[in-house]
Amino acid sequence: MRISLLLLASVLFSLPALAQEQAPPITSVKKPSRDFVMLQFTYDGWANTPDTVKVGGFSRGFNAYLCYDFPIKQTHFSFATGIGIGTSSMFFNDQQLVLTDSGQTAAKFIPEQKDYTKFKLTTAYAEAPFELRFFSNKENRNKGFKAAIGMRVGLLMAAHTKGNRTENGTKLTEKVQSKDFLDKWRYGATVRMGYGNFSVMGAYNFNSVFRDGVGPSVTPYSIGICLTGL
Repeated sequence: MRISLLLLASVLFSLPALAQEQAPPITSVKKPSRDFVMLQFTYDGWANTPDTVKVGGFSRGFNAYLCYDFPIKQTHFSFATGIGIGTSSMFFNDQQLVLTDSGQTAAKFIPEQKDYTKFKLTTAYAEAPFELRFFSNKENRNKGFKAAIGMRVGLLMAAHTKGNRTENGTKLTEKVQSKDFLDKWRYGATVRMGYGNFSVMGAYNFNSVFRDGVGPSVTPYSIGICLTGL
């Protein structure tokens, strides 16, 4: 009887060890980066500007997007789209833009009426990017060569002109909110190319900043750097 009990106890104590030996090893699943976030810092310009428009200074923009990435089977390509914001600040030399005036029927570029140190037009868009992406390292997009071509479509949410000047030693800022005469959409082609989390990028609009017939047919473009990740 005592021998039977000892055999039974030995079997019971050995069961956990056997189960531990037979259990499959636990492996961690690592999800690859999908470039979920895109941050773009740009130098902005207007192409096809007439002599009556004097763009100058360091015009610049900032775009921030959250994207969802759809891998194309087992290839190095994917399609991505998302939503975000796009902004642009265009500076002018010795000139101001008038969007609101009594009886005004079009945007007006006129010589400075006051001694502004800076004068600019700032626009902000709710925007959706669309990209066809290529990654040389599809397991870790934070490393390796990457490139993308696509387009962006934006809806104008806000716009204002802003002038900075000094009067009697006091610094003054004059800001006028207005979307008059501005096209409510911006859409154009985009391209970027880089390595890891850093890329150079460019964008060229297909339409003008201003609506047809109420402003110059200037075409915005941007060049800059793009930071991606997650």
